[in-house]
Amino acid sequence: MLHGDNIKDIDWKASARTNSTLVKQYKAEKKHNVLLVLDTGKKMLADTEKAENKKEVALMSAGVVAYIASKNEDYVGTIYNSKNGIQYFPFKQGFANVEKILTCYEKNIDGTEKSDLEKSLDYIIKNINRKMIIFVVTDLSGMESISENTLKKLSIAHNMLFINIGDAYMTGKKVFDLEIEKYIPRTLLSDRKLHELEKKARQETYEKCINKLKKFRIQAETIECNKEIVMKTMDLLERHKHANIS
Repeated sequence: MLHGDNIKDIDWKASARTNSTLVKQYKAEKKHNVLLVLDTGKKMLADTEKAENKKEVALMSAGVVAYIASKNEDYVGTIYNSKNGIQYFPFKQGFANVEKILTCYEKNIDGTEKSDLEKSLDYIIKNINRKMIIFVVTDLSGMESISENTLKKLSIAHNMLFINIGDAYMTGKKVFDLEIEKYIPRTLLSDRKLHELEKKARQETYEKCINKLKKFRIQAETIECNKEIVMKTMDLLERHKHANIS
């Protein structure tokens, strides 16, 4: 027993067995509330630059985050916008909860909706009153669509991280445009100058989004394919950890 220990914390049975005064030690078990904010827009049916389906990469990315949280016995919840309005899955523990979340999310990316991340985030601000770690799984246009005011409100009360699912470029061998529901003409696909302009415009948009997030100490990671998910998710968590320590 040390100076400052409370007599109420003495383990009398253990002390009697060892013939010395032993004090019970308590370890705080802090569980987190991890909220997945998922993009269900039609654009998630497109491909990444690595020729993988964005929907599948988003699904796997959300699954890895949820699995890590569940393994740590954290509480996992989800929110996304669907044709039936905001879908909110309250915080629960366990892998059965994760499986339900991912199954429902997959069914709601059906190509009929334009995802409204602002609507989902506004729902969080108005209705969920607890400290959270918020993972937003979207793409470049999704990041661009979120206002600084919304980011400010959420980052004050919560920790936020973004997983950006990369997009394929318009130029290539065979490209289908989901917006106009037509294949891009071959004359455009092979236009090198157009490709360079597209790359430049995308890079400028990406840098603008990253700078916007940095204002609120929010970390982001771009994922193009399934084999990148685990490594890049762990890197994102590590950068988030150091950003909040410094």
